[in-house]
Amino acid sequence: MPQAIKPSALRPGDQVRVLSLASPVQEDRLQKGCEEVTSLGFAPKVDSRSALARGGFFAGPTADRVAALRQAFGDPATRAIFCARGGYGTNYLLDCITEAPAAARIVLGASDVTSLQVYLWQRFGWITFYGPMVATNFDRGAGAPHGYDRFSLLSAVTETRQGWTVDLQGESLVGGAAEGVLLGGCLTLVESTLGTPWEIDTTGAILTLEDRAMKPYQVDRALMHLKQAGKLQRVVGIVLGDFPECDAPAGSETVRDVARRILGPLGVPIVWGAPIGHTSRAMLTLPLGVQASLSSAGEGALKILEPACAA
Repeated sequence: MPQAIKPSALRPGDQVRVLSLASPVQEDRLQKGCEEVTSLGFAPKVDSRSALARGGFFAGPTADRVAALRQAFGDPATRAIFCARGGYGTNYLLDCITEAPAAARIVLGASDVTSLQVYLWQRFGWITFYGPMVATNFDRGAGAPHGYDRFSLLSAVTETRQGWTVDLQGESLVGGAAEGVLLGGCLTLVESTLGTPWEIDTTGAILTLEDRAMKPYQVDRALMHLKQAGKLQRVVGIVLGDFPECDAPAGSETVRDVARRILGPLGVPIVWGAPIGHTSRAMLTLPLGVQASLSSAGEGALKILEPACAA
């Protein structure tokens, strides 16, 4: 495991750079999301040309997205990077980030942003934040369907003195408790790190996995790939999302059934159905790279054992 490097915490008035690193965004949703970020006390900075760029299913050319990310990393006034949305295309940027930026920044996002988050952890030891995005969650509002959970977000990006507890709002697949480093993200993107120089190391991890619009057999295949690649044998606990739009054909196993069958024999505590990543509920924010303890009793709970940010 890398040695964790914490970014500086956000304070009222701090500048937040809003970047489109993957797929294009809708201007009205981006604007509404920025208004919500402002209501939280932060100052979103949007380069409308790059943030609203379009080029096929990418938010503009790779070179422009790389330049925007490098600019954000290099700007001392930028205290955090909030991603506008996921989609596809973040993986194109990774080969271009060859040296660690001078200082760690808060990087908040989910879905396709998993690629960047795993990269920053494996290469540089950065703690990052798996949570809401500006034009897909902040625009819906705090506590709203498809919105975001305010408590877990602000705890993650502003707390510097102590940990906190996240109610996972799920159910137990396998009972128990465990302590480890919280890692993971979108299942498809976690799987796609295999074979790369930044392949995720899950030894001693509480592994979070979620995704959307996969057939149960596709989830089965991805989990089996992780298992056969040795990525599940040394995890100490697992938190699964609610996998929306993954309905099974009549008479077939559900994703929940698949997870129980493949992951249950690991004998580690497993929580199913947490509102992380792709979810119709208010999305939780989870800091990746911190020490945490997982209890799968009841609806499940994650106790974050240390602040994710430095003062």
